[in-house]
Amino acid sequence: MNLDFDVDPLFSWYVILLAVSGIALLVIGAVNLGGLKAGWRFLNVLVGIGFAGYAYYLAFVFEGASYVIFFKAFILPVLLIINAVKAMVTRSQTPAAPAAPAYQPNVQYPQQGGQYPPGGQYPQQGAQYPQGGQYPQPSPYQAAAPAAPYQAAPAAPAAPYQPPAPPQS
Repeated sequence: MNLDFDVDPLFSWYVILLAVSGIALLVIGAVNLGGLKAGWRFLNVLVGIGFAGYAYYLAFVFEGASYVIFFKAFILPVLLIINAVKAMVTRSQTPAAPAAPAYQPNVQYPQQGGQYPPGGQYPQQGAQYPQGGQYPQPSPYQAAAPAAPYQAAPAAPAAPYQPPAPPQS
């Protein structure tokens, strides 16, 4: 194992930071805590695998004498974690959609396909139905209201037909 805080503490802390960042991004991407979209979650997992894999390589496989530390690489995990926190806060502030009313088997609903309510008046949305859950039905023997008689619009007089003039040569 290449972690030795007495010999090279900077290298050891670099490897630890890589591993912590990688594991944090893997958790954020794998568990949908903040309501991140699939693309952001995939990016978190991908970067997390890269960071954790590089930390494993440096800690257990690396045998070189020199190495380069890229502290700028830690900007990406910080930005991805900030994005996840922002999505979590936004999700918690978004009001939940109202639940659909549950089906109630013992409630009597208005008859389907029957007569319209008297006067053609429907209750306002969300209003309660009359007692018993049904509108009073008109008698089938009751005459319907007479329809307004059809009145055609007065036609304008048509011009008399005139055949076309023969071509002149």
